[in-house]
Amino acid sequence: MNTKLTLNIDNAVISRAKKYAKNKKRSVSKLVEEYLSSISSNEFSPVDDKMLGAITKQIAGMIKINKKAGYKELLSEALTEKYI
Repeated sequence: MNTKLTLNIDNAVISRAKKYAKNKKRSVSKLVEEYLSSISSNEFSPVDDKMLGAITKQIAGMIKINKKAGYKELLSEALTEKYI
């Protein structure tokens, strides 16, 4: 079921979004839906394989991260591994 949503967005952003959507052969509504779906899901999963490049498809899922750790913890772990 689809529901109408009203957003207030700068005209310049809307114009760029329409051009982007046209180049991707999608509607702006579909782009917004895909974006909101991707950020609200618990797990990363590409919304559409057409959106991924060949190299990205090959390496997707290779790196496992601690989803409970925040950005600072992940950065600290990476720097510790690199320099210690």
